[in-house]
Amino acid sequence: MTSQEYLQSLRSYLKSLPAETREEILLEISSHIQDALSQPGAALDAILARLGPPDRVAAAYRDNLLLRRARLSISPVVMARTVARLATKGIFGFVVFLCATVGYCVGGGFVLVALCKPIFPNHTGMWIGGPESFTMGVQFFPPAPPAHEALGNYIIPLALFLGCLLILVTTMVIRFVLRTSRQWEVQLALPQQRAAQAG
Repeated sequence: MTSQEYLQSLRSYLKSLPAETREEILLEISSHIQDALSQPGAALDAILARLGPPDRVAAAYRDNLLLRRARLSISPVVMARTVARLATKGIFGFVVFLCATVGYCVGGGFVLVALCKPIFPNHTGMWIGGPESFTMGVQFFPPAPPAHEALGNYIIPLALFLGCLLILVTTMVIRFVLRTSRQWEVQLALPQQRAAQAG
């Protein structure tokens, strides 16, 4: 495979990225190949082998861009996408993914309770007493007496506040972990960095 064929293949794997970013990456890889070829006894096949297959190089760049974006973002969607991708990279990533899933689902559940109370007022709330001493949420069959609904419509602002707070805290914790953990740099090291270390 020639360097141009390698770069063309890499370009096709990077097509989901913005054109400017894609061209920067291709220029960087091309420059790395040219620098490596200028060394005495350098062989193109060995250089390309150290870089790795174009699909893996592209995946590493996409992962790094996603990680950089998540470190600067406060969007739960960006965080969720990032931790879902990092869950495939090792145990630590999987643990972060599980924590994020629990945080976002519980936070979303609270928000859902707040939204359902005006629509299903008799089936949504917080019940105290009865066979189950405490029940909260949306119930198809609300608990029978002696259980009674304790908060009434006050559950709307309370659940909305708790849900939004939990989603925000989950996002900030993930952002903190992504910013402070150096493990991601090792696992998502860019191919030319790995090739330089190997060479």
